[in-house]
Amino acid sequence: MLLGQLSDIDVRLLRVFRQIVESGGLSAAELKLNISRSVISRHLKDLEIRLGGLHLCRRGRAGFTLTEEGRHVYNSILRLQGAMDSFRSEVHELHQKITGTLIIAMGDLSITNPAAKIPHALQLFDLQAPKVSLQMHVQPLNAIEPLVMDGTYNLGIVPLHRHSSCLDYFPLFWETMYLYCAPEHPLFDQKHADLSWEDLQEYSYAGLGYHSPNMEFADDVKLKREAVSNDQESIAMLILSGCYIGFLPDHYAQSFVEKGKMQRIESDLFKYNVQYSAIVRRAPKPSRIVKTMMQCLLEAHGIKEVRKTRTPRKVAVAANSE
Repeated sequence: MLLGQLSDIDVRLLRVFRQIVESGGLSAAELKLNISRSVISRHLKDLEIRLGGLHLCRRGRAGFTLTEEGRHVYNSILRLQGAMDSFRSEVHELHQKITGTLIIAMGDLSITNPAAKIPHALQLFDLQAPKVSLQMHVQPLNAIEPLVMDGTYNLGIVPLHRHSSCLDYFPLFWETMYLYCAPEHPLFDQKHADLSWEDLQEYSYAGLGYHSPNMEFADDVKLKREAVSNDQESIAMLILSGCYIGFLPDHYAQSFVEKGKMQRIESDLFKYNVQYSAIVRRAPKPSRIVKTMMQCLLEAHGIKEVRKTRTPRKVAVAANSE
């Protein structure tokens, strides 16, 4: 009779078979399971009968090997026991107050973006998990994704530009990047409406020195990168020198513009949009702490439905940018 609803006996037989496979045979499993080889052999036979007469392994002078059916059953056992472990862990978490540490990493300058509701998300999180210790880190954007992948950070907030199969991406807010110059630059207080990208290729450009929407866009329009930096605040310093043009978030550059220290190079051409997303690694599954923070971020940004992004969109570029 084929295996129907799983019983406790079935689960025990499956565990015995897994131990046989991972030990490399019945003799080696005898030590691990602390039962005799004859009992292990009987359990194996019982399992084969419960599975409708499947032949799971070969035993003999050539040694222990799995059949094709045995490999499929073993892989199914791994998935089943993984699901059971996750179930036990999640039920255990329901009986516990949320405690522990949450480590978040994000890029610089987001604090001045009115579309970034991260402070509100932190407020919501504190209401739901007051016992959790928070650590916030500001990192170059290119450093965040790999450090979320390896578990150094539990959650990151980065601009979408390319995607890793190891991460899930949750879009949160947008940012507009404009091109700026300083009073000492030849383009300051000049007419910009008739300028083209070809005209701007004559001037030195300061940009981020790693793969990012900034680099992607600047390469597309063939700007002459003569200075590089790992953060946007340094880009602002390079622009303020009067030697370079460069992209900055509009919300960050606003204070410099109001003081007359910078000027936007005015044209519908010279800008691009970036979507920022929260990222978490796919495996192992996010903890209850991380899930709670994700829900707070989505709620703070007015996102009612969880939208995981598998393939981030390319940087938004003006239609006539070429």
